[in-house]
Amino acid sequence: MQNLKFDQDIKPLSEVRNGMASFIKQVHETKRPLIITQRGKSAAVLLDVHEYVLMQDKLELLTDIRTSLNQLNKGEGVSHETARKKLLGRIKP
Repeated sequence: MQNLKFDQDIKPLSEVRNGMASFIKQVHETKRPLIITQRGKSAAVLLDVHEYVLMQDKLELLTDIRTSLNQLNKGEGVSHETARKKLLGRIKP
C-alpha cells in the first residue's frame, strides 16, 4: 500500500458521495487508501480490494508470529534441531 498523500487522499463524505466512481478509480490506480471524513472527522477508509487482501494476509502472518513467540516464551516450542530431525524422518523411507 502506498503512503497517504494528505492533499489528495482525504475527502469529505459529500464530495465522495457525488463522485464515488472517480474515487474508486483513484484508489484502484494509486493503491492509496482514501480517508472519508464526516463533519470534519475521519469516518471511513476506502481501499482497493487487492490492497485490502494483502493487508489481511500481513496481519494474519504477524498474528501467527506473535502466537509462535508467546508459545516459545512459555517453553511450548521445540528446538530447530528437533524439528529438523522430525521432518527429515518423515521424508526418508
